[in-house]
Amino acid sequence: MDRRGERGVLDQLISTVRAGGSRVLVVHGEPGVGKSALLEYLAGRASGCRVVRAAGVESEMELAFAGLHQLLAPVLDRVEGLPGPQREALGTAFGVSAGPAPDRFLVGLAVLGLVSEVAAERPLICVVDDEQWLDRASVQALGFTARRLAADPVGLVFAARVAGAELAGLPELAVEGLDEDDARALLDSALTGPVDARVRDLIVAETRGNPLALLELPRGVAPAELAGGFGLPEARSLPGRIEDSFRRQLEGLPEQTRRLLQLAAADPSGDPLLVWRAAGRLGIPVQAGAAAVGAGLVQFGVRVRFRHPLARSAAYRSAPVQQMPQMHAALAEVTDPAADPDRRAWHRAQASPGPDEDVAAELERSAGRAQGRGGLAAAAAFLERAALLTPEPGRRARRLFAAARAKREAGELDAALGLLVATEAGPLDALQAAQVESLRGQIAADQNRGSDAARLLLRAARLLEALDADLARDTHLEAIRAAMAAGDLAGGVREAAQAARAAPPGPDPPRAVDVLLDAFALRFTEGYAAAAPTLTRAFDLLVNLDVGAGEARGWLWLASGRASTMVATELWDFDSWHALAARQVQVARDMGALVQLQFALRNLSMHQVLAGELDAAARLIDEDRLIAEATGHPPVTYAALMLAAWQGREPEASELIQATVQEATGLGTGRLAGMAGWASAVLDNSLGRYDAARDAARRVFERDHLSLGHLIMPELAEAAARTGEVALVQAALDWLSERTRVTPTEWVLGIEAGVRALLSDGQAADRWYQESIELLGRTRVRAQLARSHLLYGEWLRRQGRRMDAREQLRTAHRMLDTMGMAAFAERARRELRATGETVRKRTVPAARIAGATNTLTMQEAQVARLARDGLSNPEIGARLFISPRTAAYHLSNVFTKLGIGSRSQLDRVLPAGPDTGGRPGGPDPRRRH
Repeated sequence: MDRRGERGVLDQLISTVRAGGSRVLVVHGEPGVGKSALLEYLAGRASGCRVVRAAGVESEMELAFAGLHQLLAPVLDRVEGLPGPQREALGTAFGVSAGPAPDRFLVGLAVLGLVSEVAAERPLICVVDDEQWLDRASVQALGFTARRLAADPVGLVFAARVAGAELAGLPELAVEGLDEDDARALLDSALTGPVDARVRDLIVAETRGNPLALLELPRGVAPAELAGGFGLPEARSLPGRIEDSFRRQLEGLPEQTRRLLQLAAADPSGDPLLVWRAAGRLGIPVQAGAAAVGAGLVQFGVRVRFRHPLARSAAYRSAPVQQMPQMHAALAEVTDPAADPDRRAWHRAQASPGPDEDVAAELERSAGRAQGRGGLAAAAAFLERAALLTPEPGRRARRLFAAARAKREAGELDAALGLLVATEAGPLDALQAAQVESLRGQIAADQNRGSDAARLLLRAARLLEALDADLARDTHLEAIRAAMAAGDLAGGVREAAQAARAAPPGPDPPRAVDVLLDAFALRFTEGYAAAAPTLTRAFDLLVNLDVGAGEARGWLWLASGRASTMVATELWDFDSWHALAARQVQVARDMGALVQLQFALRNLSMHQVLAGELDAAARLIDEDRLIAEATGHPPVTYAALMLAAWQGREPEASELIQATVQEATGLGTGRLAGMAGWASAVLDNSLGRYDAARDAARRVFERDHLSLGHLIMPELAEAAARTGEVALVQAALDWLSERTRVTPTEWVLGIEAGVRALLSDGQAADRWYQESIELLGRTRVRAQLARSHLLYGEWLRRQGRRMDAREQLRTAHRMLDTMGMAAFAERARRELRATGETVRKRTVPAARIAGATNTLTMQEAQVARLARDGLSNPEIGARLFISPRTAAYHLSNVFTKLGIGSRSQLDRVLPAGPDTGGRPGGPDPRRRH
């Protein structure tokens, strides 16, 4: 059988790994086409490499991390070399240590670190057969690892019928049937007698050169039957016909041999001792195995191995229906309840002829263990099966609801909705009915159906008020959040806020969530001034929440941009916003909570833009893209949109703005549209398109989105002033004055002074411009400070005060140019030219350094900056989701490209940047500024 092309690809993979590189390959093709044979070839040729293997088993798909444990079991002695969080995550996932459920991406990072650690000693090749039957948690971790391998001597090869979503985009090798000559030769080797040439050609055509079909389909078929029309079309698929061939071979075996094979097929562990103990309970003698081995259908060695998964499937399906419960009952009896309780529970479930509370309760305990290991999909499967076996209707409904919740947490939203429909068949008490409505609202929010989510959550909150006051208030807050995302202030948000105010009061002393709910409800019903004291109290409670291991995930939700940061910006507290944002990033990093980290990075990047640290913001957005690449979770697009607008990159920013508006319209998320409107106003102001800037800013202003006012107000006032819309400038001033009366921070006072200057003339305007600059100069809001210098300089030039104007415009140009705000800097340059001054170009040394660093790839630049900041290679690897060896490889390239020889020289070629949440120990957000 000639597979020279496919074998050549595998030989190249082995050579690459031996040479110190990494390769990933997904081998795919229909059952029987020869994928497993190619994996055997790979393992046999990989001399000098360590080979670890795993194979998916269909009946084991619901056991979380079972496939990953099978693959890594031989190398788990090296787990001590991993960083603490990764080591703990892997231990929890495998059930060998207790701890909070690990984030699935942290498990993936641990797998990456482990294979890198093992490969440092000897090149490593990981072989995974039948990936389509691997449990989801294992595939997710291995898919993550496959995308992050770079400079490690590791080969990762999957074989699957079809490459699944978790492996999409990875290099593939499609395995097809043999050519006609090879197919005929293989068929001839399997035939026991002469066959007419035309019949043989029909067989080759029907099987499409599939090697297993060519070998197996003729078995058990009489020569007369072959000659009489084997090639006639059949409705069954080729895999089904191969399975039929295996079934015909089984029929020729003694009854006890068939029973043994059926029993072995029912046990996914492949443990021969367990199979033989179960066989003994069923009265199957040891001698029954001889005929099966002689027929070549199975091997009893260290593991029970069927000739092909289709042979296992044929054996299992050949068992009479009435015997299947007996097989699984015997396997359950001989499975150790302490060492393998989940597999025992699954066998008991398969053995149960009908509802059985004892079995259902055991499955529910298995679900708890799976959830504790982070196997959400497995937990949902156990709970769903437990519900089906629950005899008491009320308890069955409770378990169906728990299964729906687990499905939602696993991201299987449609399946979760289906289980909710089953749950409603009940019977449900009033509390359970309200919780069903709440979960349906949460799923709507997950699906970005903000208006539907707000309506469902509000209805659930009202139902809960008489049943569970704390849960009702939690749900009211979720309803307000969903309505804010939808951006429907006039309808949904105000209705949700009014309902929250009418809800029963919170406990005494109140929880942080209770004060936050009261603050938001006041903000949207009574206005800013009435809400400010409660907003302040809510913020103080939120930032002082315990962030211990058990509380961290809940803290990330409350302290994300949807809660604490919104409050910080509503209170115009720029320093606390920064400290809190950096803390969010650090907590998310420590947890390995990558999806939450994306939002935390977006939050911090927004702060860095207003601080004038656009390079730092760009690095954070690059990290967001890196996470998106590693996890498949899309990047937070409006962060890149915001950066492009402030940098004045018109084509890119305009394209992103249009795409974001379309996305917001499609999803019905008004807040996202508000972010696009803000970016549009910034871009248009920077380019002097004041009419367009005014219109975009006004739309955002009229929606009164929470925590967007601090962003849009400077844009609205400047554009309205330039287009003569005095009433609109006055409206902006009135809005700001309401804030300064109750939260007089230097940030908002500085913005207010600038707006007053726009409305004033002569000495009054001069005084207000100077006051704005003085106030903002005491803050870290450097981008607005630079623009205040620009506005003051432009006003001075129009007043004919050219010398004074030059001073302000020089300052503005220097700051804006340094920050990378190119369009605003160009505005300052044009104004300077109008005063008769020529702007100097950057110095040659600075240009030379910039040119050198521009030769670095994005990943090399990230590694270089982190190394400059003092992070070790393992720390860099954890930050960038690469192995320490890959980090060292990139750093070596950096040294070569920059012409340096050590980390200590990085400071000379890479200017130091601001804090981007890199290490703990930064500013404490609990200290109000």
